[in-house]
Amino acid sequence: METVRVELNGETKVVPKGTTVQEILGAWPGQSHPQIMAAMVGKDLRELSYRVTEDTVVKPVDLTHADGVRIYSRSLIMVMIRAAKEVFPGCQVRIMYSLSKGLYGELYIGRPVMEKDLRLVEERMRAIIAADEKIEKQKMPLEEAIRLFKAEGLTDKAQLLSYKQTQEVSIYRCGDYYDYYYGYMLPSTGFLKEFELLFHLPGFLLRYPSQTSPEKVPPYVEQRKLSQIFYEYEKWGEVLEVNDIGSLNRMIEAGKGHELIRLAEALQEKKIAHIADEITRDRERIRLVMIAGPSSSGKTTFTQRLAIQLRVNGVRPVSLSLDDYFVSRNRTPRNEKGEPDFEALEAIDLDLFNEQLADLIMGKKVEIPRFNFMKGEREYRGEVLQIKPDQPILIEGIHGLNEKLTQSVPKDRKFKVYISALTQLNMDNHNRIPTTDNRLIRRIVRDSQFRGHDALMTLRLWPAVRQGEEKNIFPFQEEADIMFNSALIYELAILKKYVEPLLQAIPPEVSEYAEAKRLLKFTAYFLPLDETEVPSNSILREFIGGSCFV
Repeated sequence: METVRVELNGETKVVPKGTTVQEILGAWPGQSHPQIMAAMVGKDLRELSYRVTEDTVVKPVDLTHADGVRIYSRSLIMVMIRAAKEVFPGCQVRIMYSLSKGLYGELYIGRPVMEKDLRLVEERMRAIIAADEKIEKQKMPLEEAIRLFKAEGLTDKAQLLSYKQTQEVSIYRCGDYYDYYYGYMLPSTGFLKEFELLFHLPGFLLRYPSQTSPEKVPPYVEQRKLSQIFYEYEKWGEVLEVNDIGSLNRMIEAGKGHELIRLAEALQEKKIAHIADEITRDRERIRLVMIAGPSSSGKTTFTQRLAIQLRVNGVRPVSLSLDDYFVSRNRTPRNEKGEPDFEALEAIDLDLFNEQLADLIMGKKVEIPRFNFMKGEREYRGEVLQIKPDQPILIEGIHGLNEKLTQSVPKDRKFKVYISALTQLNMDNHNRIPTTDNRLIRRIVRDSQFRGHDALMTLRLWPAVRQGEEKNIFPFQEEADIMFNSALIYELAILKKYVEPLLQAIPPEVSEYAEAKRLLKFTAYFLPLDETEVPSNSILREFIGGSCFV
């Protein structure tokens, strides 16, 4: 019998060639806490069903890892859709966006869905999970898979696969239900005991453990305003006739990409004008306009465009960027891993910021700093600012919604805007595009273009960025007076040509290689779109260059 040597937790095991990762790790449902979802085999992420055929190093991936949560959610989605189809034959399910530490989706059964309908689906889900049924992966010729999904009425999935540049595709089966999923799955349903299926008019919320709550479903927090902005963006998708990658590619193929750019930009401009109108109507009360959001949301460009719309309304705002008040890089606070924590509130020179803010409100002249990201320090370039009592101050940065940032100004004198790239574009009805992936791709391109960072550095810093967002930004988002979605439905087709060479440059020997491979697999689904029609004031220009605001 042939054997292979596997290094696991610093020890070497000799196992029969072809042993599965699941067997090597002893990763059975309920056997580990947090549960193991997959493993790094060498430098590659592998499913638990993967068979090891050569000497290697194996590292478990559990629910404290982003990949682990993605695998759990995909597998749970499959069980939910299978259960729904068994309870309501002929129904369709659409998974739409992240909300309240879960996924919002809609179930189409020929009439409005009620609470009791979801309880029937949940009951069937729990029965499938209790039986620990297999989730089996099988290779299928691409054309056969396309025919299969067309026959099932899944035209969105068939359309997505029609752009896949391979001869075969991996299909997953659970019971008699087949589906295609972008990414790895669990080997059986027994791992999925922790979930909630909640009624959320007009659809449902499917909730499950997270990286910060890996052993149970995190507490439910209603996100009404975030839900409203997703609903608005969904309507934009209907106007643009694009809601998934397949329909976007079809429009690009038909030569309508530039028309799509113009329509998407016009919709955003209309929304910015609406926000400016809201501020103008209450101009006597509002002293500060706080603009906040996670990394790579396009806050800087949004602030400039909002200022223009306010001027159209006869309001003369001035702008301050929190980025210009970063402490010098050698004074940046560190997280628990000893890494620079650029997202911490303490990464901002709060004393200087509040001193200058107070001076401005009192009508004094202030020399504004500019942060040089290449050098990692503030610079003074002789830019002096003085404002009048009728001029609101626009302040943009990730901490803009945090009251600790501007404690000296009464809360009722502020107007708060939350901005993020909340993409509503999905791969198909069962495979969503995480909004974090959209922002990560933006950041990789921007860091390369303007901040002297290669993709490897951006990927290494990203977990700390995400951790900072969970701590410093997302808890405050529902306090916003209004939300703005900066995602452009066409942007990933343009970012594709910028980000792919950067990701391809990441060497196989580094741990970030697996994430680079995942993102490259994702961007491969998009047809490229030329950026010449992207206007110079577009939020996208903040990342690819050519912005009129730089």
